[in-house]
Amino acid sequence: MNKKVPTRTVTVRNPQGLHARPADLLVRMASSFQSTISIGRDGEMVDCKSILSLLTLGAAQGTVLTISADGSDAEDAIDAITDLFESGFDETNEVSGAESAVDS
Repeated sequence: MNKKVPTRTVTVRNPQGLHARPADLLVRMASSFQSTISIGRDGEMVDCKSILSLLTLGAAQGTVLTISADGSDAEDAIDAITDLFESGFDETNEVSGAESAVDS
């Protein structure tokens, strides 16, 4: 029984990269699924449900990451995590607001 593990490529869009806040959001999202979820780059894959592992990736803005998931809800997990990356972890508006507050 050879089952295919779904994978997808995402790009870190938020200006601060995958720092503590988005890593926490990612862990919370991943932990809501039963599947085993891995994320990484250049062959270094880490557990998507571990904030410390995520932070070791050092994923700055523009970093391309690969997500893979194995389990009954793998496709749903990858879809949800991809959406989180595509939204920039909702940080683009916060960063803009913070910049204008500093300028005033």
